[in-house]
Amino acid sequence: MRIDLHTHSTASDGTEPPAGVVASAVAAGLDVVALTDHDTTAGWAEAAGAAQRLGIALVPGTEVSALRGGVSIHLLSYLQDPAHPALAGVVARTREARLHRGRAIVERLSRDLPITWEDVVAQQAPGTVVGRPHIADALVALGVVPDRTAAFADLLSARGRYYVPYYAPEAGEAVEAIRASGGVPVFAHPGADGRGRIVPDAVITELAEAGLAGLEVHHRDHTPEQRARLAELADRLGLLVTGSSDYHGAGKENLLGENTTAPEVLAEIECQGTTPVVRP
Repeated sequence: MRIDLHTHSTASDGTEPPAGVVASAVAAGLDVVALTDHDTTAGWAEAAGAAQRLGIALVPGTEVSALRGGVSIHLLSYLQDPAHPALAGVVARTREARLHRGRAIVERLSRDLPITWEDVVAQQAPGTVVGRPHIADALVALGVVPDRTAAFADLLSARGRYYVPYYAPEAGEAVEAIRASGGVPVFAHPGADGRGRIVPDAVITELAEAGLAGLEVHHRDHTPEQRARLAELADRLGLLVTGSSDYHGAGKENLLGENTTAPEVLAEIECQGTTPVVRP
């Protein structure tokens, strides 16, 4: 059984609609796929319908933005109740902050480059959670940069002069909110130091005490040495080990199914979650 527990659609920063992600998962030979858009569940219904039509199991989820000591942390929340106020309120505030932050970044960029907020909106699907990838797509469309990768390497870098921070909950609070909503929290790409600073193992230990369920160990942004270290840490803390693609369609090079999760790990996630897996 091939299980990929981390993908994105046009509901956040992917390039395929939710049904398109499911169709691509089927074409890639997956048996189970999770839709985990950033700070939203807007794609769940469309993805669920496609999964039932196309004969693949769907794990509804969300990638929740959080912070710890100024370091960005992403938590994959699986099978939560999307209407529960504990998590719904947190991600709603984050989405609003993302919108204001996006406008601020574009305002800074517009001082030096021919970009407007309307250019960014043109790159978004209706109801999309705005993010830097949409600004990157606007820069590509305007011919300023060749692709998203080039945009993030320079103009949209977290270390660059156009960067603007945004609100996100403290990581421990986010873990607790996910659990309160009946979800199963897994730390996404915890060793991906190429993306910026990462938290030390002591913080992961604290999050485990707060209710963290697992670590996304098998991810393309982790070296073999990082995977071994994280697997050992997960074993020591009694955490689940997952593997995923972090698929974004054409937005990144990540391929569906390039890393996968063991069936017994998915079974445990199902046991801990509230919303059922969608099965054909």
